[in-house]
Amino acid sequence: MAYQEMALLYDQLMVGTPYDKWLTFTKEIIEKSGKNVSVIADLGCGTGEVTIRLAEAGYMLYGVDYSTDMLSHAQQKGSKKNLPIQWLMQDLRELRGLENLDAVVSYCDVMNYIVSEADLRTVFSNIFNSLKADGLFIFDVHAMNYVEEQMIDHSFTEVTDEIIYIWDCIGSDVAGEMHHDLTFFSMDEHGKYDRFDEYHHQRTYSIEFYRHILLETGFENIEVYGDFCSENQKTSKKAERIFFVANKGSR
Repeated sequence: MAYQEMALLYDQLMVGTPYDKWLTFTKEIIEKSGKNVSVIADLGCGTGEVTIRLAEAGYMLYGVDYSTDMLSHAQQKGSKKNLPIQWLMQDLRELRGLENLDAVVSYCDVMNYIVSEADLRTVFSNIFNSLKADGLFIFDVHAMNYVEEQMIDHSFTEVTDEIIYIWDCIGSDVAGEMHHDLTFFSMDEHGKYDRFDEYHHQRTYSIEFYRHILLETGFENIEVYGDFCSENQKTSKKAERIFFVANKGSR
């Protein structure tokens, strides 16, 4: 299962991740929409970095993740800041108990872990049903060109005194599909390295396909942006990350 053992090292591995850009993008999109947004669910919240930033910005937050280990770290960080975030352990394919949300966000390619078309439809439908009328759904995915040119059939490594990882990204005959084999070596309290391995499965789809499924689900006024830029909906072929903004509509 993804992120079980890696949860212990996740924040160390993610140092330098542009969490503040996700916060800024969210605030800009909400302001641009003109909607009154106060309650937000962060789906696939991980260790809560975006969730906590949104809560500090004044929104009421639900942090949802399938990994109890990730949520444990997130809850500890939120408690230290005395933030009234509700943390929920749920599979997005079986999302329940969330209603009348003003907005749902899902960042850092969480939706790329929804690899089948049927599951993607189910997740979008669950999110649609969790939103109030006129609610916003904002999420990102890896861009197809970026996946095919910069990720598939590439290997990535990082070496520090405390952590070493080797990451092989393997493609398949299915467009946009990625199989990630990761090996970690982390230093224990005695100065010895412990090894653990993880396997992650992701898939990205074309912009047109995501747009089609969103419309099929009932979302309206779908906007597409690239690489955290909320000003221009014309996405560059060089964009690494694609953002979607969809409106539930007022019906």
